[in-house]
Amino acid sequence: MEQDDALQRQISAAILQLRIRSPFFATLALFARMHITETVPTAATDGRDIFLNQQFWRSLTPSQRLGLMAHEVLHAALLHVLRRGSRDPLLWNIAADIVVNGIVLAQEGFELPEGGIRDQKLEHLSVEEIYHLLQQDPQRHRHLQIVDLLEADEAGSRVYTSELEGHWRQAMQHAQTLAKMLGHGNLPAGLRRELPHLSPAQLDWRSYLWRFLVQTPTDFQGYDRRFIGQRLYLETLMGESVRVLVAVDTSGSIGPKEISLFLSEVVGILRAYPHLEASLYYVDTVCHGPYPLSTSDELPTPIGGGGTDFRPFFEAVEAETDNVQPGLCVYLTDGYGTFPTNPPSWPILWVLSPGGLSTDDVPFGEAVRLIPE
Repeated sequence: MEQDDALQRQISAAILQLRIRSPFFATLALFARMHITETVPTAATDGRDIFLNQQFWRSLTPSQRLGLMAHEVLHAALLHVLRRGSRDPLLWNIAADIVVNGIVLAQEGFELPEGGIRDQKLEHLSVEEIYHLLQQDPQRHRHLQIVDLLEADEAGSRVYTSELEGHWRQAMQHAQTLAKMLGHGNLPAGLRRELPHLSPAQLDWRSYLWRFLVQTPTDFQGYDRRFIGQRLYLETLMGESVRVLVAVDTSGSIGPKEISLFLSEVVGILRAYPHLEASLYYVDTVCHGPYPLSTSDELPTPIGGGGTDFRPFFEAVEAETDNVQPGLCVYLTDGYGTFPTNPPSWPILWVLSPGGLSTDDVPFGEAVRLIPE
C-alpha cells in the first residue's frame, strides 16, 4: 500500500509538472484515469484509461515520465484506438507512435524512454498517411514489438464510440481554452494535422465533392435530399448534367501504387455520380487528353513519368472549353509541382495523396486529403 501511495504521488507530481510546462497536456491528463498494473510491460491506453507498469515507471527520469504521460494521453485524446478500425495493429501503432513522439519531443523539457520511435521525415503527417506509407515499406521501424494501443471490450459498440469521441472532444476544448487563458495560445507543434480526423461527422472526399457540385449553376430541382443518408447523391437530379474535368498526376514522383489509388478514385467518381459529364486528363509536364469517362468504358493507360507542372492542364482546359466553363475540376496529385500564377475562374478541388503537400499550402481552390482505408 505504501508503495502504491508513493507511486500515486509520483504520478500526481508528473501531472503538476505537466501543468507548469504545458497546460494543454495537463488538462488532457485530467480527463484520463491512471491505473497501476502489471498487465502491460511498459505503459498503454485503451482510448480512455492509461495503464502504467510500476517497475517501468520507477525506472524513468522525471523528464521521461513527462514524455511517457504525454505520449499515452495523446494516443487517447487523438482517438488512435478508435481510428485503427481493421488496420494491422502493430503497423498502426508504429504510425501513431511516430505522430505522438514528434509532438512530445517538440516540447521543451520532455523526453521519451529509450527505444521510442522518432521519424522526422514522417512525423508531420497524420497517422493514416503514415500507415499508408509504411504499408509500402513494412520493415521500417519493425523493431517495435510492444503495442500500447489496447482495444477496450466495448470498442465495437456505437454508444461507446460516441461517448469516447464526446469525452475527448470536450477535453480538447478545455485544453485549448485553458492554454489560451494562460498565454499558451498555439497548439503543440504537429497536433493540427491530427485534429481533422477526430470529428465523427468527417466527410470522405467524395462527399466533399458533392458539396462542391451543389454549388454549381445547374438545375437541382428534382433532387430528393432524403437520399443523402444512403449516399445516393445525383441519381434523382433533373435538368442539365454537371461537367467535371478530372486530372490525374502521372509525374515521376507518383509511383504505381499512387496511380492505382488515383484511378480507383476516378472509378469511384463515376459510380457515385453517374449523371456527371466527365473527362479525364493525365498530366506531368504535358497534358494528355481529354478522354471521355463513363462507367462502361475502361480507363486509358496512364501516360507520363516526367516532372510535375500543373499549368498545362489549366491551359488545355482554357483552350478547349470554348468559353463554356466546367462545373468543377478535380486534380488528384501529391501537390508538389508548379502552380499557375493566376488561378482559374472555375472551381477546383485538389485531392492530395497520403504524404503529399499540406492542404494549407495549396495556393487556390479547395484541398482535401485522400485517406485510403
